[in-house]
Amino acid sequence: MKLSIDLGGTNIRVAQVEEGRCLSKVSVPCLAQQDAPIVLDQLFQLVRSMMNEQVDGIGIGVPSIVDSEKGIVYNVANISSWKEIRLKEILENEFNVAVAINNDSNCFALGESLYGEGKPYDNMVGVTIGTGIGAGVIIGRRLYGGQFMGAGEIGSFPYLDADFERYCSSFFFKRHDTTGAAAAENARQGEQAALDIWKEFGMHLGNLVKVILFAYAPQAIVLGGGIVAAYPFFKDTMEYTMQSFPYRVMLDNVRVIASHQNDSSLLGASALLE
Repeated sequence: MKLSIDLGGTNIRVAQVEEGRCLSKVSVPCLAQQDAPIVLDQLFQLVRSMMNEQVDGIGIGVPSIVDSEKGIVYNVANISSWKEIRLKEILENEFNVAVAINNDSNCFALGESLYGEGKPYDNMVGVTIGTGIGAGVIIGRRLYGGQFMGAGEIGSFPYLDADFERYCSSFFFKRHDTTGAAAAENARQGEQAALDIWKEFGMHLGNLVKVILFAYAPQAIVLGGGIVAAYPFFKDTMEYTMQSFPYRVMLDNVRVIASHQNDSSLLGASALLE
């Protein structure tokens, strides 16, 4: 059995994982604004609550660039105190089991490739859309991380007056003085202003999909994260925007799929140990 951790600036999730299934899960709000030792102590307490004699490894996904060999995480998104944390060494010393660490979006892509919508495809990109935006790249059914596991940092590609993260994640809704959850609820009530916000969001995401096609030419792009729950509200304008991609044969042979799994990142993190 593995312990799997999805560490985010909003929540920390920990699960016991065996044979591609989450047996038990816990999720708590992350103390992201606190000093580094306080966040570490919170993580320790969560891990202790889930540890037993059957656990022989810990896999963890972190929203940062990662030295996966040494297990060092750098400049963790939304946890400002984590500038350079030797997380593998710290956890191994504390719990005496093997620890593997990677970027959280890479874990999502790996989980989808092994257990989710990406299973049929040799080459795919998993995109996480939530507080920020990131991606993991699967080539030949293997995770490609590049240097410091930074190959999927698509949110930082320049776009309009900023970058894609400002237009394809929760930052977009802040521009409209709302949140993704509120915009989705208002859209469900048929509010035209909210429906228009989602149409605009779909246009920006369609432009990002075209960039992914240029950069990676995958067979499939799997979308995950909290905002994807509103997929029906932005799917049409996303697909319409994609139509201007210049290579028709590539466009006709890529599938853009909304993930239906809640645990892909946790399953992918556990697979880091295999």
